[in-house]
Amino acid sequence: MEIAAILAALASGGVIGLILGLVGGGGSILAVPLLIYIVGVGSPHAAIGTAAVAVTANALASLIGHARAGRVKWRCAGVFAASGMIGAALGAELGKAFDGQRLLALFGLLMIGVGLSMLRKRRTAEAPDVRLTRESAATLLPRLVPIGLGVGLAAGFFGIGGGFLIVPGLILATAMPLPFAIGTSLVVVSALGLTTATSYALSGLVDWGVTALLVAGGVLGTIGGIALGKVLGTRKGLLERGFAAVVIAIGVYITSSSI
Repeated sequence: MEIAAILAALASGGVIGLILGLVGGGGSILAVPLLIYIVGVGSPHAAIGTAAVAVTANALASLIGHARAGRVKWRCAGVFAASGMIGAALGAELGKAFDGQRLLALFGLLMIGVGLSMLRKRRTAEAPDVRLTRESAATLLPRLVPIGLGVGLAAGFFGIGGGFLIVPGLILATAMPLPFAIGTSLVVVSALGLTTATSYALSGLVDWGVTALLVAGGVLGTIGGIALGKVLGTRKGLLERGFAAVVIAIGVYITSSSI
């Protein structure tokens, strides 16, 4: 690999990690366009497979801190993840069978939709003590299972961690507060990412050298993003809106260039 490509992969990982550290999610959706347009990965399918492995590694690393802080609803995460893994396996097979350029165009449309949804004001959740028990199962399971299946399908199809879909999905299903939804989502991101990554790896659609560079850059970027986030904590809303605008702009570019 040329030095320019190595630096591009490290920088791309750094950007993803920086965004994760600053706004707590959404960085993985930039992985595929960064791999294609900045790093120079020629195949959209290889970019998706490589991104899935890197996203899984970063999610597992982030999960440790949230688990230690007690911000993970493990039973809710388990049901959501199990449903999502079924969806992700199906989605990955569909994605690999899809034409690369059409897949990119759909990915661009997804980015536009995600960016627009990020601009909407979140409603305050009101169930910090929610737990999946025998008593609550009748209410929670009919929400967790179908939402998890749908999110997994999208995550597998596009090779993304799906955190930006999982967090609102968990809140919709359980009404858990945002900090718990973020921590719990990392369990699901790890599970879905692993499912997608395994499917693509078995098909030989993962560039392991680029993956290692993305993860290394992501670690450094996350550390910097968390530190910068503390400094800019009072302007987190502005940061989220700015990131949403970037996601929309990239989505428009990808869609227009893939049609």
